[in-house]
Amino acid sequence: MAHSDFRTPRLFLDAPLQPGATLPLAREQANYLLNVLRLKSGDAVLVFNGRDGEFRARIEASGRKSADLVAEEQTRPQPPAPDLLYLFAPLKHARLDYMVQKAVEMGVGRLQPVMTHHTQASRVNLDRMRANVIEAAEQCGVLHVPEVEEDVALVRLLDDWEASEPGRRLIFCDEGEDTTNPVPALSALGSGPLAVLIGPEGGFSQEERERLRALPFVTTIPLGPRILRADTAGVAALAVIQATIGDWR
Repeated sequence: MAHSDFRTPRLFLDAPLQPGATLPLAREQANYLLNVLRLKSGDAVLVFNGRDGEFRARIEASGRKSADLVAEEQTRPQPPAPDLLYLFAPLKHARLDYMVQKAVEMGVGRLQPVMTHHTQASRVNLDRMRANVIEAAEQCGVLHVPEVEEDVALVRLLDDWEASEPGRRLIFCDEGEDTTNPVPALSALGSGPLAVLIGPEGGFSQEERERLRALPFVTTIPLGPRILRADTAGVAALAVIQATIGDWR
């Protein structure tokens, strides 16, 4: 089996992958390869679909803005999907794009927008969020494409938690902790599925914090001695979780 070359362009294609398969490209994908990257017929591209692993493919151009790919050999098998659920209060525009992209890079399996008392964004553009997931997976060598769930109110999420996420522990990132070190609380957790909850700009309301702290499936952790912006908090939380009890070990 060949090794993946991260200098080779990567594309997500929602099509079955196997040696010899012809993979039609959308017009914008063909334009990107032929006119932006200036690739030619016979040049190599890596393709993945989130199910069949990664394949090396060659370009077969049929015009200035049209081309197919022909799959040749698998370069990496499909790994198991990560089982880390990322819950976050959506931000606006570019900062939300950043938050979503970093979550993919950090190895989350699902993304769930959560509407809290202080959430500033009144609606969530799920199509834009999914496009950012795919772009991050293409750029970072990720083979699993995380699911993007419909947004849900925090109250409903917590009401339904034990039925919808049985056995999954919820890690609540709260700046109100007495300690500044998240590692002891994380290290004390046993094995099992996890979720991490990041609040909005302005933090959680006192009512939300009190309810979260009272729930038996919630573990509360701090994120250091400084108050972090929501997008920074997301990266910090995922890093310490992955390093302490996740797939960085």
